[in-house]
Amino acid sequence: MSADTASCDASPLAPGPRGRGTHPWILMYHSVGDPSDDPYGITVAPERLDRQLRWLNHRGLTGVGVGPLLRARAAGRAHGLVGLTFDDGYADFTELALPLLKRHECTATLFVLPGRLGGENAWDPLGPRKPLLTEAGIRAAAAAGMEIGSHGQYHQDLTATSDDVLREETRGSRALLREMTGIAPQGFCYPYGTVDRRTVDAVRNAGYTYGCAIDPGPLGSTHALPRAHVSQADRALRLGTKRLLHGCRQLTRGGNR
Repeated sequence: MSADTASCDASPLAPGPRGRGTHPWILMYHSVGDPSDDPYGITVAPERLDRQLRWLNHRGLTGVGVGPLLRARAAGRAHGLVGLTFDDGYADFTELALPLLKRHECTATLFVLPGRLGGENAWDPLGPRKPLLTEAGIRAAAAAGMEIGSHGQYHQDLTATSDDVLREETRGSRALLREMTGIAPQGFCYPYGTVDRRTVDAVRNAGYTYGCAIDPGPLGSTHALPRAHVSQADRALRLGTKRLLHGCRQLTRGGNR
């Protein structure tokens, strides 16, 4: 039995049994470019991204930003939608990812770092330095229909910061992005995917509608949504397996609540 036809491969956006809520399927990308020097496995070549988006389309799935996805779910109109996210706000998003998203009629949520505009990925000790989007680049992505979300100010592990720093990373970054784009971001992405109860509460209290983590475990909620990491290695079989695993987890979650 293939990953695409297994019995527990529920729709990535199906509600749980008897109406119990489940998490949507959300894919996590970072940089789009040359993956040859990539110790963290976060860079996907444009050609691979093109194939991955085509894989979604061929299965009746359309990539959208997380905010629109959650609103569609609330209205019962999310069938065939999957969340697409791009973390860190790399400058290659507008040059390489955006044209491919448009080609496949997809949108995405771009999580950016307003404290590092035009800077680089200084938090990564290994691998090449990658430029980050400027304010103009962020505005261009928003004008192209992408949802802009906050990744904090400086890409810090928020579980290890003081309350003052946590407030600045959540509330402060939201205020800066509102000034920049004219819209207060609804989504927050936890740097490194690390969450605890204090950080989740801080994101909620800062006014965000949702938050994206990686594997938040028992903290999983609208303010700590799990996501599936997508890499250069993800071809059809691996993507199908990830979709299958997500469907199985959601059925288990719905039945155990």
